[in-house]
This record gives sequence, C-alpha cells and structure tokens, in this order.
Amino acid sequence: MPLDTSVDTIRLFSGFTRGSLRLMLRGNRAYWTWLAVLGALILSGILAYVDQVRTGLALTAMRDQVSWGFYIGNFTFLVGVAAAAVVLVIPAYIYNWKPIREIVIYGELLAISAILMCLMFVMVDIGRPDRFWHLIPGIGYLNFPRSVLAWDVLVLNIYFVVNFVVATHILYRAFHGRHYIKRLVVPLVLFSIPMAVGIHTVTAFLYNGLAARPYWNSSILAPQFLASAFCSGPAILLVVMQLLRRFTRFEIQDQAIWKIAELMAYAMFLNLFLHGAEAFKEFYSSTEHLLYTRYWYLGLGGHHTLVPYAWSAVALNILAFAIFIVPAVRRNWIALNIGCLATYAGVYIEKGMGLIIPGLTPDTLGEIYEYYPTVTELRVAAGIFAVGFLVFTLMLKVAVPISLGEFLGRENEHRLETVPVPAAAGD
Repeated sequence: MPLDTSVDTIRLFSGFTRGSLRLMLRGNRAYWTWLAVLGALILSGILAYVDQVRTGLALTAMRDQVSWGFYIGNFTFLVGVAAAAVVLVIPAYIYNWKPIREIVIYGELLAISAILMCLMFVMVDIGRPDRFWHLIPGIGYLNFPRSVLAWDVLVLNIYFVVNFVVATHILYRAFHGRHYIKRLVVPLVLFSIPMAVGIHTVTAFLYNGLAARPYWNSSILAPQFLASAFCSGPAILLVVMQLLRRFTRFEIQDQAIWKIAELMAYAMFLNLFLHGAEAFKEFYSSTEHLLYTRYWYLGLGGHHTLVPYAWSAVALNILAFAIFIVPAVRRNWIALNIGCLATYAGVYIEKGMGLIIPGLTPDTLGEIYEYYPTVTELRVAAGIFAVGFLVFTLMLKVAVPISLGEFLGRENEHRLETVPVPAAAGD
C-alpha cells in the first residue's frame, strides 16, 4: 500500500474515532442518567471484585461440592446471546431479505457486547486472576488442541474479532459516505455463521464431555444450547428495536420484528422438545442418574431450593412459545414484549441455576450442598452486565446516527440523504 494512501486511511479513521467519542459525550438527561446508573453498578462490581481477589473465592458461595456457580452460569447464558446474531445474519445475507438487512448491524453489536461479558465472567471466576493471560491465544499456554477449554477460548476470540471487524468497517465506511468493501465483509459475515454455532457447541462440549457428571453427559446438550440461544438473543434485540423506534428516527419495519418473533417460536419449540426428550429419558429409564434431574424438578432429601426455579423456567418458556407461535398474538405489542421477557427469564434460569447446580448436586460423595449466590457474586455480576450494557449503549450511540445519515465525515456533511447501514451498501 502506498505511503500516502496509508496516511490518508489513518487520518480518516482518526476522524471517525474522534467524531464517535464526541458523539458519545452528547446526550439528554435520560442518556446521562442511564450512564450514571451503569457507572454506579460498575463501581460497585469493581469494589466487590477487589474484595474477592483480596480474600479469595471463599468470599463467594462456591465450594468443593459446587465449584462452578453464578459466574459460569452467566457465562453460558451470554455465549448463547452472542451466538444469536446468526438469526439476523442468515435471512439478511443468505436470503437477502431487506427488512432484516437494515438491522443486522445491531445483532453484531450485541454479539460484541455479549462476548466481552463472557470473557469478564471467566476472568472473575478464576481464583488466580494473574494467570488469566494463559487464556490468551498466542501468549498463554492453552494446551491446544487437547483441551476443550482451549477450543472454547479460541472460538470466542475469533467470533469477537470477526464481529468487531465487520461492525467497525461498515460503520467507518458509512461515516465517510462509502459502501462497505463487499469482498471483505461478505466472507467474514458468512464465516460468522459457523463460528456462532461453534462457540455454543464447544461450550456445550465443556459440559457433556465430563463423563463423571451424568446430568451434563448428554449428546443433545449442544442442540439444546443452540435452540435456547436462538430464543434469548433475539428477545433482547426485539426490545432494543422497539426502543430505537420509540426514541430515534430510525425506522424498523414491522415485518422484520414479526419475522424474528416467528423464528423465535420455532427455536423455542425445539428447545422445549429437547428438554422434554431428556426429561423422558431420565424419568422413564429411572436409573441411579435420575437423582440429578429429580433434584432440579422435584427436590431431593428434603432439599427443594431449586424446584421453584425449575418450574418457573418451564412455565415461562411455554408461555413464550404460546405467544410467539400464534401470528395474531405475537403481533400484539404488549403480548410480544411479555413473550420477550418470558423468553429471557426462562432461558436465563434454565442455563444458569438449571444447568450448573443440578450438574454438581449431589456431589461425587452424595453430599447435597445448597448453593446461593452471595452478595459479592451478585455485585460482581451486576457490574459485568453494566459494562456490557454500557458498551452496547455507546456503540448504538454511534451506529444509529450513522444509519440515519446524521453523523458523517466532514467531506460528506453536505449530503442530505442517509447512508444505509448495511442494507443496499455494496449491492
């Protein structure tokens, strides 16, 4: 690349970066109130994490019997949220459906935020955070390819980089009034489809590869993960899209929202079917391994702590499916939002408390340790979620004005028409 071209590219990208920062520092009272709330949660989480590092993981409720807890439960859930971007990518780029192509960029931004939170939950779960660098590909010792954890770290980082490069390139080119480079973006977007499947599949393999944990040792765990992922992530996007329509001039077609809700109905059906098939296998065969499933759904030895969570998750998922499967119901905005909240809560419970705790309880010696997240764990987790929401909010703060043509480089400020992001760009 000629030197003058490189200098010009650096100058243009610097202008995009400076302009984005200025835009992030402008907003109304509601915007700054939202950032203040997130900042308070982040500060609380940092202080709690400092105490945890100083005292050790004994400050959490995790013990030898339950060595994974609230942190890993959130990690597993958020991997699914990140993978859900594929629900927008496939109709947008494979079937070239314009209503979805206009909003696919927001699915990629959500994936970036979710992966960032995933990595942070892994870090806070490590008892020796100074050894986190071993998880960085090319720097640490990952024991690749023998370690499944190494595969998980690798696919998460690759998926993060792919989405970050695609989103940044599209927004940068649109900022300067140019179409994205199709030969760069389209292969990366298509590559993100198997990567989205891969991040959740490998995460499932971390669990079902443990033969000593019968509750996880199931071949349908990976399809269960994917089915639930294609419900929870789109549920967040549907709410975000409605907020964008309410508080910005960005127009999102109803057909796009209803199509996403329809896809969620199919995914939720598959999710419920797979859970039902697994429950049938466990209860009908009634082997000694049933006690883990029984602990989750019915309680065991007088311990019923998780039973309300189990049936709440089942009820919420069935409610969401009933709403989304009927076109007339899912096109009612109140019902749609109830379905989104039910989906998020139901999947969050089943992939958090419902996955981690029954898989470890009873332990290998038959002891039942009832795990409850401590205040420290709750504060740290709230801080991490606040970081994710902050990153997503700031990215939206830049992406929406670019999509509307309200935020352009100086050489394009005279333009009145919008720059589509990414629909029609590069076509």
